[in-house]
Amino acid sequence: MTIQKFRDLGLKLELLHMIEKKGFEEPTPIQSRAIPPGLTGRDIMGQAKTGTGKTAAFGLPILNQIIPGDGLQALVVCPTRELAVQVSQEILFLGHELKVYTLPVYGGQSIEIQIRGLKRRPEIIVGTPGRLIDHMNRGTIRLSGLKYVVLDEADEMLDMGFLPDIKKILEQCPSKRQTFLFSATLEKEIRDLAYEFMQEPEEIMIESPELTVPLTKQYYYEVQPRHKIETICQVIDIAQPPVSLIFCRTKKGADQLARVLNKRGYAADALHGDMSQRERDNVMERFRKGNIEILTATDLAARGLDVDVVTHVINFDIPEDPDSYVHRIGRTGRAGRTGTAITLVEPGQIRTLRVIEKHIRTRINRQSLPASREAVEHRQESLIKRVVQVSQQDLDIYRNIAAELIARPDAEQLLAAALKLLDNEIIEYQGTPEPSRVPEIDSATVHVELPIGKMQGMHPRRLMEFLSANTSIKPKQVGDIDIQGSSTYVEVPIEFVDEIYQAFDRYENARKSQRKRLPSFDHAANKKAN
Repeated sequence: MTIQKFRDLGLKLELLHMIEKKGFEEPTPIQSRAIPPGLTGRDIMGQAKTGTGKTAAFGLPILNQIIPGDGLQALVVCPTRELAVQVSQEILFLGHELKVYTLPVYGGQSIEIQIRGLKRRPEIIVGTPGRLIDHMNRGTIRLSGLKYVVLDEADEMLDMGFLPDIKKILEQCPSKRQTFLFSATLEKEIRDLAYEFMQEPEEIMIESPELTVPLTKQYYYEVQPRHKIETICQVIDIAQPPVSLIFCRTKKGADQLARVLNKRGYAADALHGDMSQRERDNVMERFRKGNIEILTATDLAARGLDVDVVTHVINFDIPEDPDSYVHRIGRTGRAGRTGTAITLVEPGQIRTLRVIEKHIRTRINRQSLPASREAVEHRQESLIKRVVQVSQQDLDIYRNIAAELIARPDAEQLLAAALKLLDNEIIEYQGTPEPSRVPEIDSATVHVELPIGKMQGMHPRRLMEFLSANTSIKPKQVGDIDIQGSSTYVEVPIEFVDEIYQAFDRYENARKSQRKRLPSFDHAANKKAN
C-alpha cells in the first residue's frame, strides 16, 4: 500500500511537527514503502540511492519507538565521515521534540571528544565501521542493549573493504533486534550479508527517476568563502538574469544576503520560515509581478514554490543533500523554458559536488570566474540602461535642478556623483575588489541541547555572552536558537559540540559544588573558564 501523507503513517505528533519544520510535504517512494513495515518491527532491505529520503525511511520508525533517556538503543553504520555527520544531523533534527540525543562517531575526530559525548548516554549512535570497532575494543560502546541496527549504503561499505568490520559489529549486536539495510544495488554479496544477519527482510526496490531538468544548464564556480559576495555580484552582472532564486543554508544567511544585494542596487528580498504567512505572500506577490528580481531563500521556504518564470537558480551555499540540489534546480527550466543553475563551491566542498553529480548522473561543468574589469563594464552598462529607462518617465520636477547642475563648471563630476548615489555601490576598478562576506554557519552543523532555559533566565543575548566567554565559537557561527522552559537548543558547527558541552559541564559542576540555588547566568557568562 502506498501512503500519500505523513500523518497517515501513525507517527508520533512530535515527529510530525519536525517533519513539517523540515519542509517535507509527502513521503518519498522509499519512505512510503519502508516506514509502515518498519513501524511493525519488520526487517527492511531496501534498494535506493543517496538523496531518495533513506534517512527518514529508517530514522522515523526508529525514533517513533525509541525510549528517551533509556541509553543506547539504535546504531547506524555509514561508510564515510561525511555521511555519518549528515545522517546524524537529520536524525537529531527529526528527534528534537522527542529529546532524543544522536551522536556521530567517526575517524579523524579526537576519540576523547567522542568518549565524553558517549557519557551523555545517546539513544542513537551514527558511526563509521573503523571508529565503531575502536570504541567497542575500548569498551566505550557496548551493543548488548541495541534494539535497532541500520547499515546505510551497504554497497559502498563493502566496496571500501569494511565487510569484516561490519560482520564483527553485527555479531556483537543482540540477535533479537530490528535491522534495516539500504544499498544502491543489491548484488549477491549484499544479499548474502542480509540473509546472514536479518530475519526474513522485506525487500523494497525503488527505481531511480530522471532527476534533473533536461532544459537546465548546470555549472559551478570554485570560490573562496570570503569572495562569495563579489562572485555572485559579478555573476549577476554578467548573466543579467531577469528572475533569479538564490538558495542559502540558513534563514540568517538569506536575510543577510538580501540586505547586501539591496545595498548594491539589486532588487532583492528574502523568503524563509521566520516570516509570517502574510509576509511570505507579499514577497511572493512582488516576485511574481517582477518588482523583485532576486529572491534569496532557504530550502524549507522554497518547498512548494510555484513560480514558472525563474530563469536562474543560484546555490550560494551548496546543499549537503543531493536531493535538495534536485529540488532547488527544479525551480528553473519549467514549462518548456530553458534555465540555468549555478553553484558556488568552496575548495573543501568538491567532494559534496561529486556526490551530487553521482546522484544526478550528470557532470556539472566548472566555469572560470568573470574578470573584475569585465564585470564592472557590465555593471556600468546596466546603470546606463536604468537611467535611460527612467528618462522615459515624467521628470518635470527634476528639470530645473538638472539645468542648474549643467550650468556649473563641475557638471561632469556632479553627474558622476548622482550616478553613484543611484547605484550606491558601483564598483570602480582598482585591481582586485575588497572581498565581502555573509557570515555563515559551517557546512556540518547540529542542534545542541543545553540544560538551561527560560526558567533559569536564559535568553539569546545571555547565551551568546556565555558561549563567547567560555568557548572559542564566534557569534557569527551560531545559528538558530530555540529557548524552552528548562532547556535550550542551539545550532552550531559540529566541531564545537564537545567544547560547548564541556563549558556547561563546568557550569553545572560549579553550581553543584556551591550546594545552593542555580547561580545567576549573567555571572556564569562573565566568568571565563580556566
